Amino acid sequence: MNAHPSEWEETARLLPRVERDLPAGRHQLHKERLMTRIHEDLGTSTEPYTADAATAATAARPAARRNPFLRRMVLVPLTAGVLAGALATGLFVFGGAEGSGPGGGSGTSAAGPALTTHLGTADPKGAAHLLDTVSLAAAESPAAPVGDGQYVYIESKSAGTVVRHVHGTTSLAGTPLHRRQVWESRDGRDGWLIEPGTTGPEGITLAGTDEQGNVPEPTLNAPSYDYLTTLPTDPDALLAKIYKETKGMGNSPDQEAFTTIGDLLGESYPPAGLTTALYKAAAKIPGVVAVDDAVDAAGRHGVAVARLEKTTGERTEWIFDPKTHVFLGERTVQAERDPDGVMPRGTVVFTTAVLTRSVVDGIKQLPGATG
Repeated sequence: MNAHPSEWEETARLLPRVERDLPAGRHQLHKERLMTRIHEDLGTSTEPYTADAATAATAARPAARRNPFLRRMVLVPLTAGVLAGALATGLFVFGGAEGSGPGGGSGTSAAGPALTTHLGTADPKGAAHLLDTVSLAAAESPAAPVGDGQYVYIESKSAGTVVRHVHGTTSLAGTPLHRRQVWESRDGRDGWLIEPGTTGPEGITLAGTDEQGNVPEPTLNAPSYDYLTTLPTDPDALLAKIYKETKGMGNSPDQEAFTTIGDLLGESYPPAGLTTALYKAAAKIPGVVAVDDAVDAAGRHGVAVARLEKTTGERTEWIFDPKTHVFLGERTVQAERDPDGVMPRGTVVFTTAVLTRSVVDGIKQLPGATG
């Protein structure tokens, strides 16, 4: 698997339409929410944006299916016009980035085989016990608080499978396993991203304003550490807030609530008490099951808490170490028949592994480093 930004091919198609159609206030810090909402608001165009000959033939799946890559990307929250200009001037890297996959190859196009996996067995009765166990483990190892002037640092690896439509022919291609490093200030107003295929080698700033020149306020879908400290730690109150603030998003309220909690577990830094509340809230969502075996993007086997989205046949799995019950990562797999007839059962749609989650004293500083 080699480094790739397939998600930008879809982004490129949408950018020329963003300035006209995107409502004010949508440019949040986390670009995955921004572009997901654009994708859901506009629908999927059947005419690809011809950024270059290589990307012109690639189209997205139907808008009803959430694109996991768009939820896991971050970009400076600039105006739509600036986004389009950045694309034209080469801020977004479409090719030529050094690969980080096991094969040591280079390039950023999805050219590898589709990712597949063995599907673990789902147990509808086991979810409550597993979530109770992981919540106890989280309570025993609470996150250290983030101080003034400090940054949350999260390092992860991810990969997946995309659908390609070329000259009337549909095929699957694997997107490369690559490293992602994010730094974010406790108030969410400053930060940095380094991700091959998405940024240059030095990365890009996450500081910026929305299209009206205002600093975006953190939300449940784009939280800062300070925002997370304001969330209720009572599971019932927390879940009620999640349902309320995600109303109308996704394919179903229950799946959107599950996805939102998973995003908070994956690339945010919940303060002490909130992680436990998130697990207990998840146990109250209908359709949540335990899975006896799942593998994260780093190849680590674990047990999982999962939920099947019946509309798409995709199962989202949160993976935990079977002994310590520490959160390892998340993946989405095709667990049932794909209504589009494209993704075979067992296809890995998206997979990620959290390698490091820590607090550091400055941007680009790594855990354990000084100065």
